[in-house]
Amino acid sequence: MNGGLRSGQVAEAAGVNLQTLRYYERRGLLAEPERSPGGHRLYGDEAVTALRVIKAAQRLGFTLDEVAELLEAGRHRHGRAVPGLQERASAKLAEVDAKITDLTTIRTALMAAVEAGCDDLTKCASSPCCPIPFTDLAEENRHAGPCC
Repeated sequence: MNGGLRSGQVAEAAGVNLQTLRYYERRGLLAEPERSPGGHRLYGDEAVTALRVIKAAQRLGFTLDEVAELLEAGRHRHGRAVPGLQERASAKLAEVDAKITDLTTIRTALMAAVEAGCDDLTKCASSPCCPIPFTDLAEENRHAGPCC
């Protein structure tokens, strides 16, 4: 390889720090780079692309293990049958939808707590008008005054 990019150049171009670059290399997410006669790592332009792909996949919710599997699946598209991006993206989408449902439920409960003026968790939980869903777990000693 003539020239090549040194570690700092690759990290800067991809928007990651050097520790991230080295970590991905140790995990096998990046190919082992060539070395200069002085022992410096020399990467090709494809390393920058690979780092950007890894970071984009993480932003989409894929774990590093899942990213590694996706990269491996891409390398072996014509070999054994391994789940590729379509199948994994569909599964990730189902996870995201489930999280959205959970977060919507949480948001609704928190909005109700804010609207009810809840200010003391223990006092509110023991109130019959407490909108937070754990009221069933509260003590039976409930007061009949205004909510929270």
